[in-house]
Amino acid sequence: MEQFLTLNDLPSLSEAIYEAIELKRNPFAFKSLGNRKNLGMLFFNPSLRTRLSSQKAAQLLGLKTMVMNFSNEAWALEFEDGIQMSGLRSEHIKEAASVVSQYCDMVAIRAFASLNSKENDEKEIVLKSFKKYASIPVINMESATSHPLQALADAITIKENNKVKRPKIVLTWAPHPKALPHAVGNSFVRMANKIDCDFIIAQPKGYELNPLIVGDNTIVYNQEQALEGADFVYAKNWCSYSDYGKILKTDDTWMITAKKMKLTNNAKFMHCLPIRRNIVASDEVLDSNNSLIIEQANNRTYSAQLVLKKILENG
Repeated sequence: MEQFLTLNDLPSLSEAIYEAIELKRNPFAFKSLGNRKNLGMLFFNPSLRTRLSSQKAAQLLGLKTMVMNFSNEAWALEFEDGIQMSGLRSEHIKEAASVVSQYCDMVAIRAFASLNSKENDEKEIVLKSFKKYASIPVINMESATSHPLQALADAITIKENNKVKRPKIVLTWAPHPKALPHAVGNSFVRMANKIDCDFIIAQPKGYELNPLIVGDNTIVYNQEQALEGADFVYAKNWCSYSDYGKILKTDDTWMITAKKMKLTNNAKFMHCLPIRRNIVASDEVLDSNNSLIIEQANNRTYSAQLVLKKILENG
């Protein structure tokens, strides 16, 4: 594997899930694979799980890590070609990506959507600019439209906890006080379409995700109806796609509660974290024995380790 920008870069999702679970059982099996190599980690946005899990994953493979926060530690980058740089941006991506390529053997990037321009966010300017100008493998630690490391960790978590032949998985929109990107929802949809499951998206009207990503998946506008008989419930907020970046509904009627979870087939509850307690889901749900949120966070290490291992093995 030469890079990891989306789940499609994995040769096989099912094999990746199996290998990641094996790494989890024996995380030091390839402790020398990354010896004398460096992973650069560039953060344009905040992180807790992504940063720590990716660093841990790198260390388990013998990689050294170099971390930079672009919000307060680096020159502001210019991404437009042919521009006269007379503004506040001091360094062009052409030089920045080339320099990073000299210092690191691969680079991982985290850059959220702006939610100001759908067109610009879907161009994935930061991620694709590094891919264009860097001479080393590029890894997506969450971009404007996708979060494949999280989706792989979710797939691992579902595989480990599934008890039926073909589980019913519900991705449900949940309320949030801020407008949030579509990256997690997009990648979860793509992941669910690669595994054997009965997949449903539950959301209020007006919150449809990108139709090119949703495709023929079933959308239900009644949350309680969607939850009936579910084996896994994944709650996540995202802003409007059609009225891009906007919050259309702010009330708590879509919050996941213990009463709603009783409609399911004793479903496991999932969320990528961080989560707003008693807004996205109630304390009772988050603290229940069926909550997988901490296990998901743990599996972020092994999704990252699997990706780094595949790239290292490619030389």
